[in-house]
Amino acid sequence: MTMDAHLVELHRKHQALSDAVEAAQRSPGSDDLEIADLKKQKLKIKEEISRLSRN
Repeated sequence: MTMDAHLVELHRKHQALSDAVEAAQRSPGSDDLEIADLKKQKLKIKEEISRLSRN
């Protein structure tokens, strides 16, 4: 996998997590721990994108 393809995949995963966070926050029975976990995953991916983009 090329670096560009890897970055595209990371951006796709980041967007999917953003969508999941938004959906969970709109849901009345959402679990705060689940939302926090999704946000942590999203942050890790964002950090990875940033790290790879610098190189």
